[in-house]
Amino acid sequence: MKKTAIVSCYFQPNYGSMLQALATQMALDKLGFENETVCIDGLNREIRRAKVLYFAKASLTSDILLSKAGMAMAQIRRRVSGGTYPDMIKARRGAFRRFSEKWFRMSDPYPSRSALGEACKDRYGTVLVGSDQLWLPANIAADYYTLSFVPEEVNTVAYATSFGQSELPRGSERAAAAFLPRIRHISVRERSGRKLVKKLCGRRVPVVADPTLLFTGEEWMCVQEEKPLFEGDYIFCYFLGSNRLHREFASRLSRETGCRIIALPHVDEYVHCDADYADETPWEIGPSEFLNLIRNAAWVCTDSYHCTAFSMLYEKNFFTFRRYSRKTRQSTNSRIDTLLSQCGLEDRLLTGTEEAAASIRTAIDYAPVRSRIEKNRRFSWKYLSDAMQDRTDTDIK
Repeated sequence: MKKTAIVSCYFQPNYGSMLQALATQMALDKLGFENETVCIDGLNREIRRAKVLYFAKASLTSDILLSKAGMAMAQIRRRVSGGTYPDMIKARRGAFRRFSEKWFRMSDPYPSRSALGEACKDRYGTVLVGSDQLWLPANIAADYYTLSFVPEEVNTVAYATSFGQSELPRGSERAAAAFLPRIRHISVRERSGRKLVKKLCGRRVPVVADPTLLFTGEEWMCVQEEKPLFEGDYIFCYFLGSNRLHREFASRLSRETGCRIIALPHVDEYVHCDADYADETPWEIGPSEFLNLIRNAAWVCTDSYHCTAFSMLYEKNFFTFRRYSRKTRQSTNSRIDTLLSQCGLEDRLLTGTEEAAASIRTAIDYAPVRSRIEKNRRFSWKYLSDAMQDRTDTDIK
């Protein structure tokens, strides 16, 4: 039997990206499909060139310009901050690299998308893309996660793939309207993604669980140590955004509970307000250690989709915050909204202005949450199995 090729962002030094890519591999292993993740090394230059061209054109719009200006300011702050920031980032990325080398089964490198497309004919029976925000506008422009390189005769599956936002620019819509009909089996992670697919190509597709949620917290023990990284009660903070109010809430929570704060600072870029609110800021933290920190925390504060997901799996007391306050096309708030809504935990979404004393009085009843996650998990496993076997139409009738 031919292998399955997984097209994912396994290479990103981001906890959610790497763990969902591994979960996809684990899921296909569990279903009995021999698989490998496509090595991006030979394709990277081609993909990056397309992204640079997209950003050069898109920077004429205010949303993109605001985003890039913010990133530029963050780089300036990083340079003038001094200290050992570059060494710390290097240590963190080393932890990611070791995790990737240990857990992923990689294909040989392909020199181009066309070469990968030719290899699909003889080597792969299915090419699967997913999950995460792989259909963001820049990725659509790069034309890799679209699976447009895959020959028509090869089965194609999009599992829990996300557009990352509720609306697309007009050019991205035109491109999506062209590539979506070519993918035989499409599922998405958010309700907003389902609406986009229906709008762009007329297909009614299912919303399925993120790959990380296909497994229980216990099943995720296979990639982490049992022993806690840190002893005692602590609040684990994982913020990708730069909203000071979220850190201030964590500080109030610390004073109210007596728990110290352990945070992973400067995750996507240098963030000034990460510098002064946490008691401990470990750096050599890869995905395995990330899971350990969540599992053993007394409280979790985050603006991250995957940190929220794992907080649920480990039945933590958690608070989630919106990373984006403005309703721009770049906002990825919809994925958090879908996740919390699916689990009946909309009340765990805070703004950062709340009083900690009032917030901690509401405990989470995890019995109905477990039931909802398990129901979605069963549906998602069936969808994935059906799509991989390619024997039935998996669109919603």
